[in-house]
Amino acid sequence: QVQLVESGGGLVQAGGSLRLSCAASGRTFSSYAMGWFRQAPGKEREFVAGINTNGVSTYYADSMKGRFAISRDNAKNTVYLQMNSLKPEDTAVYYCAASRVGITPTPNRYDYWGQGTQVTVSS
Repeated sequence: QVQLVESGGGLVQAGGSLRLSCAASGRTFSSYAMGWFRQAPGKEREFVAGINTNGVSTYYADSMKGRFAISRDNAKNTVYLQMNSLKPEDTAVYYCAASRVGITPTPNRYDYWGQGTQVTVSS
């Protein structure tokens, strides 16, 4: 069992930056690939970025490449999402999730989810 708690969301102006954190409970964090997703009102949950178990491999949705960076610290049981050059269309609830099968953009391949953190980007 893995419990995930996101933090770091908030209100930021367009062009600004935020760093999201996702703290995991349990001793098996390092055996899970981790992903970040987001969901805006009225839209489906969207893959943002993923990272493999040791942090060497990452994968991004095309619209986030060059602006967002995912990383993890297995000693701290934490995964991060650095978001730069934020746009109003980045406004959403951001979720972290843990997957046993590796990096995947498919939500139903993830086993555990956090409760989400709101990110609002004003124009």
